[in-house]
Amino acid sequence: MKKKHILLVEDDFDFGTMLKQYLELNNFKVTWGKDGLEGLSLSNKGAYNLFIIDVMMPKMDGFTLAEKLVESTPEVPLLFLTARKTKEDKIKGLKLGADDYVVKPFEAEELVYRIKNIISRTERQNVFSEIPEKDIIAIGNYNFDFGNLKLSINENSKKLTSREAKLLYYLFQNKNSVITREEVLAHVWGKTDFFSGRSMDVFVSRLRKYLKEDKNIEIASIRGVGLEFNLN
Repeated sequence: MKKKHILLVEDDFDFGTMLKQYLELNNFKVTWGKDGLEGLSLSNKGAYNLFIIDVMMPKMDGFTLAEKLVESTPEVPLLFLTARKTKEDKIKGLKLGADDYVVKPFEAEELVYRIKNIISRTERQNVFSEIPEKDIIAIGNYNFDFGNLKLSINENSKKLTSREAKLLYYLFQNKNSVITREEVLAHVWGKTDFFSGRSMDVFVSRLRKYLKEDKNIEIASIRGVGLEFNLN
């Protein structure tokens, strides 16, 4: 079986060397960038299954790098490594669409399990069984191009991440009906844990912002239950 390819971006030479060797021993292919700029350059030179990014790095910090990677390759999952335990950093990572956020020091074996789970979940999600029959879907006054991950209204368009597009499509499929949080999480995230729930809240807030130009569209939160995508 072909090895899963990881882009590791870590500026600590000793830690990076150790982590690269350990991941390779666990049958991963690892490309290592030693700062944010090198990581960005390497991201354009290969096909990756996962980005592992240290937060505090010279030349370009991990959050800035992640923003650029999400824009260029939204389908590749992100895992942040950090020595900082602040709630603000974790929330910032979530807002960027991180799939996991691991605080140093950590058990290398646990990290490998997290990596395998993220890659497995992402591969299941990428085989999206309910692809829209039409290339362009009308959602109120918006046009939603699922295949090209683009949401447009009038002359303005927004490039969505893969997960934003899947979430929007799932909500639209179930418009004008209440969907439980667990249903949304299971379908779009592939799991229903607390971390994924927080991530979902961030993604829903993004979609509300993207859809605000049409007052007939509402993503309502039903307390204690879930969401309702109202389209009048």
